[in-house]
Amino acid sequence: MKILGVIPSRYASSRFPGKPLVNIKGKPMVQHVYERAIQAKRLSEVVVATDDQRIYDAVMGFGGKVIMTSESCENGTDRCREVIEKHLPEYDVIINIQGDEPYVHPEQIDKLCSLFENENVRLGTLAKQTHSADDILNPSRVKVVIDKSMDALYFSRSPIPFLRGKDNNEWGKHHIYYKHLGLYGYRKEELLKYNQLKPSALEKAEALEQLKWLENGHKMRVGITEHDSYAIDTPEDLDELLSREG
Repeated sequence: MKILGVIPSRYASSRFPGKPLVNIKGKPMVQHVYERAIQAKRLSEVVVATDDQRIYDAVMGFGGKVIMTSESCENGTDRCREVIEKHLPEYDVIINIQGDEPYVHPEQIDKLCSLFENENVRLGTLAKQTHSADDILNPSRVKVVIDKSMDALYFSRSPIPFLRGKDNNEWGKHHIYYKHLGLYGYRKEELLKYNQLKPSALEKAEALEQLKWLENGHKMRVGITEHDSYAIDTPEDLDELLSREG
């Protein structure tokens, strides 16, 4: 099984323009992600997929592999689809590695890859148990509920499940909550169908692209990891991350 890691990377972020190139300890963010991704043992190859010449040049500058993709790609998943459809069709599984998580852990990537050892798994992602009230109640932290087969039932920015009759600041003491981590894996055949899926009302309501799969009847297996992740969506997020490191 050949597994490709793709790092979608776009310059025109509405909340943080130029985010992939922001300097973190002397390196652009996209380089941090790339250098961690290539440490994953199960990936055969890692490429950055971008629609911006500045990002393309930066990746070439640090010796990474990069593919120029269309500006019309609607999100990271669609950019991964274009890579496998037009450039690297020989891969069996594609791992979508978020370009705004500079400290993604290689073991997280390998954990996600391992889900596809089960031939019945067509789509996959990761989650981490949390007891934190901030994780549970904060709409910036996406939650996932999982069935007994470890397939996702639903993703939401709202706290799910709602614990009736309990103080919401204490919910983490009474139930196991799962925080969703933004890594995705797809069998090639599934990914190539992505742009054929009908628009999803739930996807638009929550602004969560993974709901498009669920609402169209696809199952997504969830792997549980002990490693957390931290996405940088705004300059304030970056400041907070750097302050944590001292």
